[in-house]
Amino acid sequence: MIRLFENVDLSTRNSFHVSQRACRLVEFDKAEELPEIFARYRPKEWKVLSGGNNILFTKDYAGMLITPCNRDIVVVSEDDAALTVKVDAGVEWDDFVAWCVERGLWGAENLSLIPGKVGAAPVQNIGAYGAEAKDIVANVEMYFPESDNFATLAAEHCAFGYRDSVFKRTLKGRVIITAVEFRLSKQPHPNIGYGDVMRETEARGGVALRNIRDAVCAIRRSKLPDTAVTGNAGSFFKNPIVDMAVAERLKAQYPDMPIYAVDGGRMAKLAAGWLIDRSGMKGYSEGRVGVHERQALVLINHGGATGEEVMALARKVQARVREKFGIEIDTEVNIL
Repeated sequence: MIRLFENVDLSTRNSFHVSQRACRLVEFDKAEELPEIFARYRPKEWKVLSGGNNILFTKDYAGMLITPCNRDIVVVSEDDAALTVKVDAGVEWDDFVAWCVERGLWGAENLSLIPGKVGAAPVQNIGAYGAEAKDIVANVEMYFPESDNFATLAAEHCAFGYRDSVFKRTLKGRVIITAVEFRLSKQPHPNIGYGDVMRETEARGGVALRNIRDAVCAIRRSKLPDTAVTGNAGSFFKNPIVDMAVAERLKAQYPDMPIYAVDGGRMAKLAAGWLIDRSGMKGYSEGRVGVHERQALVLINHGGATGEEVMALARKVQARVREKFGIEIDTEVNIL
């Protein structure tokens, strides 16, 4: 079914709870309805608004927002080692992770409790605790409004990178993701070497799929504010990646600074949360916005803040990190 909303208030449709409006918003329950939507409404400008968990509205939107509400999960193929499943774009990501864990399927457990919909996962290449969506994505199904065609893109052609993909580059604004196929392992593949995951998993009885999921959920709940209570979009900033020589120079000045080797050791990923904390911004508040007191990566709306107020604080945080460390930290959240 197609549902049209006009001059719609977006405050309940974005996790920052900012009160901007959209000229039109359309929900669809089946991918096959997309051609009808574009034929009927012929939008000059459109964007996908999925769960609204990784977006900051700084102004009203004059075009049409498109929200997937399709929610099927279907097994595509299966063998002794793995199972491939097709998950509609409108499925809640954590519901999908729970579905995997309940069936003893490995690969998604470290991504537990990440807010948002399945359709957004490959766009951002969501990641947490040493895992990323690209590790389990097999194919991405999409619709091209311009040519009125459906297509499937294999994972190897999605140009996945750190919080990056082809959907944020050459395909940005050109496609609507309708479903994602994931390949999940039937064999144990625990990935518990990142952060506190090993300790929390052991505290729950040792390495088991359910224990890992419960550990990750507990860690996230202890550090991140509930979007139902406090407006936020999770991690607002990306961890910067720099030359290893730059990281080692900073490490010599700040011995407790965490660094993670990437790209075969040629580059290093720095912890943006640590940089923000050491810049004196953790827990900082200014008017109706602030930096979360337990997780410096998170900017919060204390209530009634505008998107512009959030962005003003973001720019101040970036400037403080730049001044202290000479490092640029980019936003992870999509700004509209």
